[in-house]
Amino acid sequence: QVQLVESGGGLVQSGGSPRLSCAASGFTFRYYNMGWFRQAPGKEREFVASINWSGGSTDYADSVKGRFTISRDNAKNTVYLQMNSLKPEDTAVYSCATHLNPYGNNINYPSREWHYWGQGTQVTVSS
Repeated sequence: QVQLVESGGGLVQSGGSPRLSCAASGFTFRYYNMGWFRQAPGKEREFVASINWSGGSTDYADSVKGRFTISRDNAKNTVYLQMNSLKPEDTAVYSCATHLNPYGNNINYPSREWHYWGQGTQVTVSS
């Protein structure tokens, strides 16, 4: 079955640069687009970044553009989120997701349209 397992979260100081990983299994990873989302306490889940199946196309939320970088290694079935210049407002549970439309061109699906999700990893940014 499809599994997405995030890692790399934790307590980070403001300005820190952790890298999150999402290891995928149970499907042919290289065919499908991937996304990162986050949910802060008391807030709705929001889009962070997405990447197409080949890694050639990416998209970012305005709030993280220029600070976060999404990438993928199709040989390792893993998608990454490099987070730089973290701010306290980046504190949230970060989850990866996959959209099972093979070789899809669209990487801007609403969160409700992504098919599978990981359990999430907590990132807490201290000021």
